[in-house]
Amino acid sequence: MIKVHITTLGCPKNIVDSGHLAKRFISAGFVHTDDMNDADIILLNTCGFIREAKDESIEEILRLSEIKKAAGTKKLVVFGCLAKRYKDELFREIPEIDSIWGVGDDEKIIEYCKKVESGVKKFELGKKGISDFVLLNSELRTQNSQSYAYLKIAEGCDKRCTFCVIPAIRGRFRSIPPENILKEAEDYIQNGIRELILVAQDITSYGREFSGYNLASLLKDIASIDGDFHIRLLYLYPTAIDEKLLDYLAGEEKIYKYLDIPLQHSEDRLLRLMGRRGTRKEYIKLIRNIRRTIPGIVLRTTFIVGFPTETEEDFDGLVDFIEDVRFDRLGVFKYSREEGTPAGKLKGQIPGKVKERRFDDIMKRQALISLEKNRELIGKRYEALIDEVDGDVAIARLYSHAPEIDGAVILNHNELYVMSNVFKVNTYHASRITHNAFLKVGDVVTVEIVDAFDYDLKGVVIDDRRFRISELKS
Repeated sequence: MIKVHITTLGCPKNIVDSGHLAKRFISAGFVHTDDMNDADIILLNTCGFIREAKDESIEEILRLSEIKKAAGTKKLVVFGCLAKRYKDELFREIPEIDSIWGVGDDEKIIEYCKKVESGVKKFELGKKGISDFVLLNSELRTQNSQSYAYLKIAEGCDKRCTFCVIPAIRGRFRSIPPENILKEAEDYIQNGIRELILVAQDITSYGREFSGYNLASLLKDIASIDGDFHIRLLYLYPTAIDEKLLDYLAGEEKIYKYLDIPLQHSEDRLLRLMGRRGTRKEYIKLIRNIRRTIPGIVLRTTFIVGFPTETEEDFDGLVDFIEDVRFDRLGVFKYSREEGTPAGKLKGQIPGKVKERRFDDIMKRQALISLEKNRELIGKRYEALIDEVDGDVAIARLYSHAPEIDGAVILNHNELYVMSNVFKVNTYHASRITHNAFLKVGDVVTVEIVDAFDYDLKGVVIDDRRFRISELKS
């Protein structure tokens, strides 16, 4: 039996792709191992979205090449976005790579790996039609060890933002059939997943190929699945959010009141150059409408600084927009000049030092906004989902925290706040009772926020079901 190990870089969509590939390997008779040192074949799913992602992918390829050379018998297979864009360069510069594939080439990767024992040394990147997308059930890598799972609902993108290479890599937008998504969702829920995170390059376009079936339809079907779970939505295109969708989100308890809406900029001139739809006024109106329709909504967005021709006035306008809107979560990218994109050909490219200054300026301002919003949570109680348990410390998330990109709630098991039907006892630092014997990944507990930092929170568990007052020792 050939053992394979998959390392994944980049976005949640890549995580889903790797999960699908792992499942196919298992179905084909391979053994999937989490230990790359134990693997016969090491596979790397690469990201090629921006320069930093490309650099990270190259560094990881070089690291895995050293592992391969030290072992002497392993094979190194590279696939994904970077591999598709730079196949020839990678083969030329890193001869330790045995095989290179693009996005969605699962069948060909499997066939290559089947031939490894036959002495196949190199296998060129094959051609793949846009319509060849095949969805497979994700490998349930999260059993008993993870609380959430990503659920990709579409592939590709048609928006043609001038800075983005995704359409060239992943092709035109196409929705994954709902029956496939629902089957995958059911599998996850049956295996204990508590949070399903819907991802695509643009989830608001979902279902446009289907008659009378859209994102709201899919959400209704997922929410109707039996089980104790919630749904989180990432990457909604701003101008495609309509009243019908907002009304449904406001009324469905299984959907977290959290939306990730990448805006990329606030100034109309820059938005036009970026190929983005919408204007500053439209964005402000949209945000006000969302907050009015969905009380308690948490909004996350991303912006790009240093886009070609961005002036200090443009940047100041973006800063004012951020401070006026006060997003709950905010990410910033420094513009990356990508070959093959319209923006890469624009005059007025911004120097790296200017991009860095603008990036730092926004992140410092957002840190203050985030700290103020976090401090408002002190003394309040929320349901929290446990993601990690390590000794006396557990890491949990509120509905306002998306995994891997937002902050978290830090819980110390030696700081217990135990509730009784009759009275309460505050035992901060007064007890050595440990909580980790009871907490496990995937638990949903009530926490009270006791401290706040720029992005993270500190909390204590409120739970009268697990402890008796007589157990406490001063």
